[in-house]
Amino acid sequence: MRRYEILLPLRFNDGQPVPDDLVGGVLIEIRQRFGAVSFETQTIRGVWQHEGQAFRDDLMRLFADVPDSAANREWFLELKERLKREFHQIDIWIITHPIEVL
Repeated sequence: MRRYEILLPLRFNDGQPVPDDLVGGVLIEIRQRFGAVSFETQTIRGVWQHEGQAFRDDLMRLFADVPDSAANREWFLELKERLKREFHQIDIWIITHPIEVL
């Protein structure tokens, strides 16, 4: 098994809030594809720099535990590119690591 964690922005890079239905759509899509998705309700705050400009982020962390396969990795890579467009982001942080479910 492999866990994919996504730091999903709650604000666009211009500071405007991301509509709830956009966030909800991502949760529904992952649940429908893999059968489950988990997320944290507290806001994660981030500060980062890109090309000399500082950005502040409000983020939520969501994660899904899925079979470790090349097809699933490719799906998350494609999801990342789509989320960058839909959420108007320079980047979307997705991390992954192997897990053992007992």
